[in-house]
Amino acid sequence: MGRLNGKTVLITGGTSGIGLASVYRFKAEGANVAVTGRNQEALDKIAADTGGTVLTIRADAANLKETQAALNKTVETFGKIDVLFLNAGIALFAPVEQTPLEMFDNTMNINFRGPFYTVQAALPQLNDGASILFTTSVVNEMGMPNGGVYSASKAALRSLVRTLSVELAPRKIRVNAVSPGPINTPIFGKTGLSEEQLDEFGKQILSNVPLGRMGESDEIANVALFLASDEASFVTGSEYTADGGMLQ
Repeated sequence: MGRLNGKTVLITGGTSGIGLASVYRFKAEGANVAVTGRNQEALDKIAADTGGTVLTIRADAANLKETQAALNKTVETFGKIDVLFLNAGIALFAPVEQTPLEMFDNTMNINFRGPFYTVQAALPQLNDGASILFTTSVVNEMGMPNGGVYSASKAALRSLVRTLSVELAPRKIRVNAVSPGPINTPIFGKTGLSEEQLDEFGKQILSNVPLGRMGESDEIANVALFLASDEASFVTGSEYTADGGMLQ
């Protein structure tokens, strides 16, 4: 029997990287999985690869109407939600003096405002004893040049985990975060940095990782699976770091 056998899971931002790896990992553990994303082609591929057993929903994590529709469709298809994995996010980098308002608003809307109000909308549709999981980042604990807005958005999520873990404890809903370090995902190609800057950025990061390599999405999905499962039944308000030792 799988660790999520028969449980209903909704994963936001699940069309690539950590989210996509989690879709397949959670499905393999017996969950009924629904996944949201903005890329219809990627959603169609997930549906095809899983024989239509994964519910794919096109939704923008920053669009509250689309989020509500995704929640409704998940519950209509599988029943009330047992695991809500708020993974959708973007990573844009710029020095403070070169950070436009549009970049600030876009990052905060997707990385923090969206997850905050997704939880609010989901509360009536979560089973008591459910698990809520966020994807944060090691940058919320370190000073990273050019990462002011991104880091702040992830720090806001970390703070939210603490608050929700207390507020939702009467319903036995656990709230945790998985905090990845440098992971080999497509998000690095969407940072707004040039190829030369990305290369330098990668070298700088790896020089600070004791294990000497980038992590893989499957490795983070394994941590997320633990936190989502009953194996973590006494874990709430926590952030589990998976960074190859970078913060050390």
